[in-house]
Amino acid sequence: MIFLGIGASAQPEPASSKQSLADFLLEYMEVRYPGLDVDGDVLYVSVRSQRLHHVRGRVLLRSYVISTALNGLGERLNSFRTPTGLHYIRERIGEGLPPWSILRERRPTGTVFDSTGTPDSDVITSRILRLSGMEAGVNEGGSVDSFSRAIYLHGTADEASLGTPSSHGCIRMYNRDVIALFEEVPIGTLVVIYDN
Repeated sequence: MIFLGIGASAQPEPASSKQSLADFLLEYMEVRYPGLDVDGDVLYVSVRSQRLHHVRGRVLLRSYVISTALNGLGERLNSFRTPTGLHYIRERIGEGLPPWSILRERRPTGTVFDSTGTPDSDVITSRILRLSGMEAGVNEGGSVDSFSRAIYLHGTADEASLGTPSSHGCIRMYNRDVIALFEEVPIGTLVVIYDN
């Protein structure tokens, strides 16, 4: 498989050590969510390690450095926390935009952030993968609904903050990485967020 446009932050994983992580994750998901099809694309967000692991066909393809919420984990509206549990990608936004394009309220502004300028942690850039929760009362419905909370995987204008919790609830990525991941995963891709 060829990966185009992946930045230095995306790392090919050694076949043995990291594959065991994918195997454990998928076994856990099959027990926790009986009947769930985990043979396609699965994105695993490890809050503790600040990494996103992309698994396809039960094989770990790549790991990416990310940032989850500065305020930690939580599902409540206006908590500025990253929700846990099982999600899926419900919307893909920004296809074809130049790298570092600025998006506000999921719409391109027509401007591109100057990546050599002062970082701005509030600017969403390049691509958005919008998540929807799949666990009623945990991350779906009412005041805990991840889709209503506008929880995304997205590029950031503050790449220096990646690798440590620093977001307002979303999962931030390097711009090159989110563009590469965007090209790899379709709507419906499973995304699971755990603190382990």
